[in-house]
Amino acid sequence: MGENSHKILTHQQVWTAIDALAKRYGLSPSGLARRSGLDPTAFNRSKRVSADGRERWPSTESVAKILDATGAGIEEFMTLLREASDVYEPVRAVPLIGFSEAGEGGFFDDGGFPSGNGWESIAFPEIGDEHAYALEVTGNSMLPLYREGDVIIVSPAASVRRGDRVVVKTRDEEVMAKILKRRTATHVELNSFNPDEPPQTIAVPDIEWMARIMWASQ
Repeated sequence: MGENSHKILTHQQVWTAIDALAKRYGLSPSGLARRSGLDPTAFNRSKRVSADGRERWPSTESVAKILDATGAGIEEFMTLLREASDVYEPVRAVPLIGFSEAGEGGFFDDGGFPSGNGWESIAFPEIGDEHAYALEVTGNSMLPLYREGDVIIVSPAASVRRGDRVVVKTRDEEVMAKILKRRTATHVELNSFNPDEPPQTIAVPDIEWMARIMWASQ
């Protein structure tokens, strides 16, 4: 294979992505480290190179802790890594509607794939799902994680696992963004983004479709 068949992460690329993650959640690098239960100086620029000039890399454990502390998914961090590199990412037009419109008829087929008219579009890096679409958050129902005006990218073709952020549409036309807590043959348990709200249980026959949230603009 050619020399460019595999892309290797660089030291600068990883730290740039961590800085971008901190900024996205309104934190300084030291604030991100503190929220993650790490030494407040762990992400300081002075700590990224040792006294003898060797590059210091964040550990896998540290990355896992900052994702948990911010609520960011690994897909979101990978997006920041790609943005921090000079690797070309194919871009395509992704259908976009407002979240409040998603419950109305005519925008999705029975499988939760975008259909019909009335969609706008935005440019977004290719994620391997030709049916991916974007929802623009309206209102405050998804605070504190998503604010009004944020855009989330949803992949109806992606597999959904426990702990994933998902968009669910019920048979009574309600559309909600939740965290999948548990799924059985008879019901689905969902957690709200607000930890003060109790989990919600929905019978499987009452769910029209459920799709995974792959990315958020935040």
